[in-house]
Amino acid sequence: MKKFAVSMSMLLMAMVLTACGSTDNLSGGSSSNTSGSKSTQLTGQANNKDYQGVITDGQYRTSKSRGVSLSQESNQFNIKGFENQLLDISKKEFSTKKYIFQEGQYLSTKTVTNWLGRKTKSNPDGLNPTANKSTDPNKRNPIYLSQIDEQDYMTQDGKSLKLSGVTIGLAMNSIDYYQKNKFGATYETEISNAQMKQEGKKIADQVLARLRKKSALKDVPIVIAMYRQASDDSLVGGNFYAYSVNDGGTTKVSSWEPLNIKSYVFPIKTGKKAPNENDENSFENFKSQTQKFFPNLSGVTAQAKYVDGSLSGMNVTINTQFYSQTEIISFTQYLQTTAQRYLPANAPIDITVQSTEGIQSFLSRGANEKKFSTHVFNSY
Repeated sequence: MKKFAVSMSMLLMAMVLTACGSTDNLSGGSSSNTSGSKSTQLTGQANNKDYQGVITDGQYRTSKSRGVSLSQESNQFNIKGFENQLLDISKKEFSTKKYIFQEGQYLSTKTVTNWLGRKTKSNPDGLNPTANKSTDPNKRNPIYLSQIDEQDYMTQDGKSLKLSGVTIGLAMNSIDYYQKNKFGATYETEISNAQMKQEGKKIADQVLARLRKKSALKDVPIVIAMYRQASDDSLVGGNFYAYSVNDGGTTKVSSWEPLNIKSYVFPIKTGKKAPNENDENSFENFKSQTQKFFPNLSGVTAQAKYVDGSLSGMNVTINTQFYSQTEIISFTQYLQTTAQRYLPANAPIDITVQSTEGIQSFLSRGANEKKFSTHVFNSY
């Protein structure tokens, strides 16, 4: 979601790469970075709410541990929520006006993979506990840590960029899924909030101490943020529950700042309490009006995020099947007025209309805006 969960920010950044000739903010052309021989440019900014990214020798600088999260996590909502919310936390400490975003360069694929493993003789760096050989869900040592994400924040130093801050996200399991036998049935060990937070603090201290052993990270501020993952079958991702800002040179986390972020799926399941009754009624009215208009709708759902009890954004998905381009256009036009009338005001909202053939149309409204912008996808 472009403005709600910042999920479109990286897409916008990638789109700007195609026009990088006008994006260099390093002395009007390419310039040498701290590695000496390589040329560095910036992607430019689509808006001041998103970071500029780093281009090295004409290519976007990707993460050294790129792809590890995808191989470790089966719920894509957890991955997206983890990445997008981590960006939001970084913006609290590293302003988009001053800092430049760079994908993590100090934790390699091998390092992250080892850290996410269990501690064993062959993997002494594992941050998860050694297996105790029990297969009982209440007696075994579960896997607590599931994902690690590194974000680097640079500032301009003359014609070069220098590392001025790092954010590390640590995703903790709420449920650990395991098998007693290879290719056998999947079992679950539920992890309480209290146990998760206790283990998370221990892991955070170890991560901070290890990062400080790297010469480049010894004296820079390091933000560590803790994320509680949703279950594999959840239709919404997890949320960050705390973060810590650690000044240069510190090797142990001294204090934590709590976060009150919660995600919900509309319509709310029977027996579950809505975070805000007015928001729930607004969505139900929108859903009802939408389903009356078009006969072939197979589902209208929404992912909503609340920060400190207030709606901070909503991502609506409408699944249907169209038989003509004119149906898509008419339906999108109807949604534009219906969404403006019924959906909650003052919060960014994205609406995706899709079928088995892909996305048909897209509507978006930013925070404090009244009208939705629309785009209908055409086939040529």
